[in-house]
Amino acid sequence: MQSASGTLQRVVAMRLAPGEDVLDGLKRACAEHGVKEGLILGGIGSLNGAAFMNPIPLPDKKAGYGYGEPLRLEGPIELVALSGQICLGADGETLFHVHASLSDQQGHGWGGHLIEGNKVLLTTDILVAEVGGIAMGRRYDEDLEVLIFNPTPKK
Repeated sequence: MQSASGTLQRVVAMRLAPGEDVLDGLKRACAEHGVKEGLILGGIGSLNGAAFMNPIPLPDKKAGYGYGEPLRLEGPIELVALSGQICLGADGETLFHVHASLSDQQGHGWGGHLIEGNKVLLTTDILVAEVGGIAMGRRYDEDLEVLIFNPTPKK
């Protein structure tokens, strides 16, 4: 286990308009408000279709698992919940790790790792908290062959 403690510094609230890409809007709002490390506290709204990824067995990977092809849902989709982390990569770049819970027109539940291409249908509201005292890092893990969360105390 790896852990670090810190504080919530401030909250940034955003509303995305119809046609906006969820991840792009989230990234633009964080850049506008200078959020480089934080938490996606939550998000709700509606999407015009959805694109996300889930882990699948991949025997050629060291850990035996990885992400496969994107899953796509057509038509109006309810964004039931959005959560995630805003971290710094090895080169100081801001990285977004975002997961979503979704519901289709029949009320069937879906979810996974959100990717680009999710367009707002009517509205999407997101709350982000900037953190202090924690270096919210992500680094590549050679054994798992994926980026992993790497929180450390901020110096």
